[in-house]
Amino acid sequence: MSQTLSGVLAMVTSCVVWGLSPIYYKLLDHVPPAELLSHRTLWAVVFFAVLLLLQGRMGELRQALRGRKQVLLLFVASLMVATNWFCFILSIQIGKTTEASLGYYIFPLMAVLIARFWFAEQLAMGQWLAVALATLAVVILTWGLGVAPWIALFISTTFALYGAIKKGLALGPVISVTAEILLVLPLWLMVMGWFHLQGQGSFGTDLTTSLLLMVSGPLTAVPLILFSYAARRVALSTLGVLQYINPTLQFMCAVVVFAEPFSQWHAIAFPLIWVALAVFSVSALRQDRAARRAAMVVSGVSTHVTKSPKDASAKP
Repeated sequence: MSQTLSGVLAMVTSCVVWGLSPIYYKLLDHVPPAELLSHRTLWAVVFFAVLLLLQGRMGELRQALRGRKQVLLLFVASLMVATNWFCFILSIQIGKTTEASLGYYIFPLMAVLIARFWFAEQLAMGQWLAVALATLAVVILTWGLGVAPWIALFISTTFALYGAIKKGLALGPVISVTAEILLVLPLWLMVMGWFHLQGQGSFGTDLTTSLLLMVSGPLTAVPLILFSYAARRVALSTLGVLQYINPTLQFMCAVVVFAEPFSQWHAIAFPLIWVALAVFSVSALRQDRAARRAAMVVSGVSTHVTKSPKDASAKP
């Protein structure tokens, strides 16, 4: 199997796991979101710790937690991803999975805005058009429903900020994620302890719930590892297109499996988002091709310049 094909399969698998995870977390809707998130964090740390021990990489983790600036960036990143996870779990428990899927649809466009105004990256006309269409969709949904899609906006913004912070970290994904969740683990252990002191702890009440809480760790970790594997083998533009599998499956879970309400305003807003993403993807693919062509031209010029002196010296 080629490296590219194995990378695509890894990316598709991770997106399918993420996309169908609402069904899993729906089984735990009797567990408060904060307690569920505390167990998700704990068992993810356990999973990653075992993995790093088996790989002999615990030294890399210790090294990652040195240096005030890096630890601060890791801590802020951990707060962003924890907020993202909390909003996602809460949305499933209160019947707002549709809105959560909207958030992950909007995320790439929110990331583009952050890239423009934070990193001063230049945007193509197609990207600006995509952002404008997504903004129109949010405005229509807000006006039609009488309330802004706050969960979608929180999910997209926190995940985009998380990605922006990660750009400043020269760490591998497994080490980085392990360090992040390790930094906030004491907080979640206190949350877990509080629930048990109040006699409301869910872990240990029955075997099914306890096992589901434990499995939430690998369910968090494995897709991240697969995504990391894919990112090293697949073009970024391909990754960008494939990641839409995740919110699409979440959307299907919400509408088909959970039978959440889908109003006429959703029927207007979601197609606008899909058109925006199509425009965005085409623009991103064109940019990627243009960048590759430019790199090939530069490489060709470099090779020509390198060979010139040798060729000249070989002449009589």
